Amino acid sequence: MTLRWIPNAITIARMVMALPLLWLLMTGHYPQALALALLAGASDALDGFLARSFDWRSALGGILDPIADKLMLSVCFFGLWWRDNIPTWLVAAVLGRDLVILLGAFSWWRLIGTFKPAPSLVSKMTTVLQISLITLVLAHLAGMDFAQAWVPSLMLASAAATVASGGDYVVRYGLRAWRVYRSRQ
Repeated sequence: MTLRWIPNAITIARMVMALPLLWLLMTGHYPQALALALLAGASDALDGFLARSFDWRSALGGILDPIADKLMLSVCFFGLWWRDNIPTWLVAAVLGRDLVILLGAFSWWRLIGTFKPAPSLVSKMTTVLQISLITLVLAHLAGMDFAQAWVPSLMLASAAATVASGGDYVVRYGLRAWRVYRSRQ
């Protein structure tokens, strides 16, 4: 094994963190959940830094990294929803968007061929808002009262961005699929 595999190993470790994080959230151990979520975020930054700085990028890393990110966010939303800390409508919007994207990517792969996702600005903004929301909810639940003031606004902003991002993916990739389909006739 070479050093080039370090970013992938960090990403896999982040994926493994999802199960204990889910347990911590579902059992109400919020300070520990916040610490583990922050560790996962730091590991995401570290693996990205190493991959870029040392040109240790790989096709596997390009696939695993976004999966790890989605896994961690989904676990956080589900775990917080389980304990009634996040409303059902917001979790439905977040997980519904991800399901639509996943089904769209699978359909593209089956009908057209290789799928190369390109996150848009609205998608990146959605991720930042969702991470910020999860962090502040966890901080509040861990006893940091300052965080509560921002949660309602971030919930609405996250929901709006999530819906906009889902719509953006459907329109952008739907149009691309239509163009590919028409060019093949």
